[in-house]
Amino acid sequence: MTILVTGATGTIGRQVVQHLIQRGANVRALVRTPATANLPATVELVQGDMLDVDALRQALKGVSTLFLLNAVVADEFTQALITLNVAREAGVKRVVYLSVIHSDRYVNVPHFAGKFGVERMIEQMGFSATILRPAYFIDNDLTIKDVVQGYGVYPMPIGSKGLAMIDTRDIAEIAAIELLNREQAPDNRALTRLNLVGPQALTGEQVAAIWSDVLNRPIAYGGDDTAAFEQNLRQFMPAWMAYDMRQMAERFISDGMLPGAGDVERLMQLLGRPLRTYDAFAAEHASAG
Repeated sequence: MTILVTGATGTIGRQVVQHLIQRGANVRALVRTPATANLPATVELVQGDMLDVDALRQALKGVSTLFLLNAVVADEFTQALITLNVAREAGVKRVVYLSVIHSDRYVNVPHFAGKFGVERMIEQMGFSATILRPAYFIDNDLTIKDVVQGYGVYPMPIGSKGLAMIDTRDIAEIAAIELLNREQAPDNRALTRLNLVGPQALTGEQVAAIWSDVLNRPIAYGGDDTAAFEQNLRQFMPAWMAYDMRQMAERFISDGMLPGAGDVERLMQLLGRPLRTYDAFAAEHASAG
């Protein structure tokens, strides 16, 4: 029995592979450049990507469970649909898909709407599937750590509704557990959706206060100016992606990302431990310099 992991060289995918290997699973990974993949020696590598139908067919031969993870790119939706079609053609019945929380509500945010479309395809194609819906990644804030420390401002426009931020290490471990659960379950096990959330629903002001405590000096919240946020993002990403991120930030402000009843408790039971906190993240990276 073999589990195919897509996105295996990214932050979450790499950790998923490690957890699966530690738990004794047979793992195959679809990677663009095997020579630089730097994955454990026991992982079988297939060169290609999710638009390469021939590579997908090779990668999916004999696979029992698929972990579908693809990045926010212009053709993300097409990549996912092709991969699922080829998986069904190959006889794969079990899928774990990394979607996003509120994919069905943030309908004007392009990458959220795309992920919801993939969820619908998984459901209608009859896969035995788990759809993981993570909230905002705590680790996203590594990109603005220098701004916080250098300028005394937390610049992410996340608003005052609250985001149940989750550590990517928790996402990866939960994904590995769910992959193994699917691997061992009957093919007709019902589709499930699982919100992946952290233990705190934090506002912009609260995140700034956490950094203030950790750094022992005042850190201000930069406010909810999403137009300025988009312009800043355009310095290092394509305009379409910066606009997508702006739309997401505006939904943070208007809707938040709050857990459902029992979400946190369910994840803690699955992991057998508490979820990681933003406070711990800030302390860890402040001490790292």
